[in-house]
Amino acid sequence: MDDQRLQVSRDATGQPVRRVGFPVKRAVPLVALAAAAAAVFAFGLDDYLTFEALRENRHLLTNFVADQATLAVVLYLLIYAASTATSLPGGAILTVAGGFLFGPWLGTAYVVVAATVGATVVFLIARSTVGNILRAKAEPALRKMERGFQGNALSYLLVLRLIPLFPFWLVNLAPALLGVPLRTYVIGTFLGIVPGVLVFALAGAGLGNVFDTDEGFSLASVLTPEVITALAGLSVLSLTPVVYKKLKTRG
Repeated sequence: MDDQRLQVSRDATGQPVRRVGFPVKRAVPLVALAAAAAAVFAFGLDDYLTFEALRENRHLLTNFVADQATLAVVLYLLIYAASTATSLPGGAILTVAGGFLFGPWLGTAYVVVAATVGATVVFLIARSTVGNILRAKAEPALRKMERGFQGNALSYLLVLRLIPLFPFWLVNLAPALLGVPLRTYVIGTFLGIVPGVLVFALAGAGLGNVFDTDEGFSLASVLTPEVITALAGLSVLSLTPVVYKKLKTRG
């Protein structure tokens, strides 16, 4: 197999026993991501992923965007993609910062692209390192869940992306372990995160007024009951194909 190394041994009766080994070289990308995340915390770079840091450096950042627009966009995309790939807990802050620096619409576009790229990197690494091995050793119940997920992968992915019930990093990994096709994963991620990203980017676009008045700002204030209801409505709508399939099967 391409993604597995099979080691053949003999049991007590002399029959061959197939064992799935783990090719060490495939773990290199996974170790590299873990090392990069550890380095961020070791050097205290996570201290910059706060609203306080954004407030203190607002003029430096806005001036840099005004003077070096193209470079600012490239750096922002790289930082966001790297943050997503290493699963750093600063995605919401970076999203708000994108709306603050580039406006709600361009900020949303940049975040969606960068987040999709970073999430896809995690997906590919997880699939090539542990995904196939775990599926090879999976119990029948997990295999049944895998088949059900694959049959409606896009709908389920949209729900997981629209409603923040689970951490973003977990939603990045789970589809890789359940054998979701790459194309489906990319489409589901790209479309699924647009509404939530737009909400935070819009909040970021008004952050300048908050800084000027020295008012407090929290992520909880962004996810109002109205916003949550809207996202829940979109998630229910994305499940329509699943419900239709089940009704059609029963009929």
